[in-house]
Amino acid sequence: MSDFYQLLGVGRDADNSQIKTAYRKLALQYHPDRNPGNQEAEDKFKSINEAYAVLADPQKRARYDRFGSADEGAQFQGDIFDIFASVFGGGFAGGGVRPGGAGQGQAGESLETEVRITLEQAREGASLEVELERLAACDRCNGERAEPGSEGKKTCRTCSGVGQVRAQAQSFFGTVVTAQTCPECRGLGETITTPCGKCLGSGRMRATDAVTISLPRGIDGGYRLRVPRQGNAGIDGGPAGDLYVYIELEPHEHFTRDGDDLHYQLGVGMAQAALGSSFEVPTMEGPEIVDLPPGTQPGTVLRLRGKGMPRLRHIGMGDQLITVRVDVPKGLSARSRDLLHDYAAEVGEPIHERETLLDKLKGIFAKRVKVAKDGATDSGKDGKAAAKEPTEAR
Repeated sequence: MSDFYQLLGVGRDADNSQIKTAYRKLALQYHPDRNPGNQEAEDKFKSINEAYAVLADPQKRARYDRFGSADEGAQFQGDIFDIFASVFGGGFAGGGVRPGGAGQGQAGESLETEVRITLEQAREGASLEVELERLAACDRCNGERAEPGSEGKKTCRTCSGVGQVRAQAQSFFGTVVTAQTCPECRGLGETITTPCGKCLGSGRMRATDAVTISLPRGIDGGYRLRVPRQGNAGIDGGPAGDLYVYIELEPHEHFTRDGDDLHYQLGVGMAQAALGSSFEVPTMEGPEIVDLPPGTQPGTVLRLRGKGMPRLRHIGMGDQLITVRVDVPKGLSARSRDLLHDYAAEVGEPIHERETLLDKLKGIFAKRVKVAKDGATDSGKDGKAAAKEPTEAR
């Protein structure tokens, strides 16, 4: 399905006025009353109304922009003829009523839900079961709304089974005919003498069901899937609505995803990077050995072709990109520091180490000890010398 902005022929930065103007033009062009019996025009009319229902609503539009253009775009609820009437002031020149009435039933509402999937499930195209609360057909009256064994349904006297009543209204087109939902039968075209005692004549009851969702291989977070006929049950035999599933991707232990490619950070030591080494790295298909050549620099990127994600609706696979991160050790031993100093001296790499407070304190203490020792030695020598000198005669 086309993007909603493309359906209306507007840019993604279009304001409400531009969206409404584009909708007006297309709605008049493809309205069923101007294209009787043209299924393609009817489908187009429905699509542009769905697009307008989303893009004209700030919250729905923000969500649609957030999740991007998926297979079926954003969720649509409501009646396309009600949307048309809200824009044009009711009705359409030339008359006509919306589909419905006795025997045709009403379609169920579409529902939406969100699921979080793992990278592995996205890669393999897994099947998931989602618990969903929805309106199902009443198991007592089988959705017929009438109490079993009763008189059943009768054609509505107010609308003669059409499901709508007509009225005239004024708009910028002039006098137009407005088709409105019949207040007696609420658009169903039929009334019930004895409603079902379990569903109270609604034909539906709330139920919790498990729905199976098949993920396409390579799907990513932000997409939305449409599961046909898994929404609320229809009324009076009408089709069930659809279920729209928004996909969220859980963070992975090892990988981050960028389109069809997977990114992995490989931490190595300074000696390993300088001398070269072999490493076992994880992939989505199991561990694999990669070789780092001597002199590998931080930020070097290695590519494992075909180890990424399947290309959604295309042939082929993305790659796994391995970025080398050189880890500098902390808390070196005295020997390690000496070895590094020797290396630096050999290659002519100047080392300017800042003296720490502890080093300064150690230095002061060492000087004091030396001074104290030197002072004791001098005084001893002076005493011995004095003893050897002759005493002056008095």
